Amino acid sequence: MARIAFVLGNDFEDSEFRIPYDLLSASGHQIDLVGIEAGKTVVGKHGKEQVELEVTVEDADPNIYDALYIPGGYSPDHLRTDAAMVDFTEQMADRGKPIAAICHGPSLLIEADVVRGKVLTSWPSIKTDLRNAGAKWVDNEVVVDGQLITSRKPADLAVFTRTIDLQLGTRPEAISRAGKPHAHPRH
Repeated sequence: MARIAFVLGNDFEDSEFRIPYDLLSASGHQIDLVGIEAGKTVVGKHGKEQVELEVTVEDADPNIYDALYIPGGYSPDHLRTDAAMVDFTEQMADRGKPIAAICHGPSLLIEADVVRGKVLTSWPSIKTDLRNAGAKWVDNEVVVDGQLITSRKPADLAVFTRTIDLQLGTRPEAISRAGKPHAHPRH
C-alpha cells in the first residue's frame, strides 16, 4: 500500500480531511499528517476536526511518500505562503508522484507552479487563478490529468477518494471493504 502525505494547516475543510483519511486508511494506506510545525494541533474550519501534525514539512522527505493529498478550506491558502511547503509540493510533482487536491487545494499547486498545461477542476472561486497559471479549468466532479487528481467540493468526496485509491493501485475488493463515505465526518 501507499504512504501518503496529507498536508494540513488551520481551517482545512473538515470533511475533505476526514472522509479521505478514513477511507484511504481503511484501504491499508499509511497516512502522515504533514504541516508547518510537528506536534501542533490544527483545527478544521467548522471546528469538527482537530488533528495533531505528525511531521514538519521541513523533515518530510518526498522520496518516502507515494502520494500527496491537499484538502480544501482555507488551509491551502495558508500553506502556500510557506516556502518549505511549496518546495515539498514541487518536489513531489518533480518525482511524478500522484497529487490529489480538492476544492481550494489547487491553490497550493498554483504556487508550486505545477498546473501549467494541465486540465483541473476546483471550487469555482479559484478557476480564474488556475487559468491565469496556465491550466485548463473544467467543471467535473473529478479530473485526472497525469499525476494530478482534482475535485470540486465535499459532495464529490466519494468518487474523488475512490479515484485516488484506484490511482494508487488498490485492489477493487479493498475499496469495497472501505465502505461508503459517511454523510457526516466522524470525530
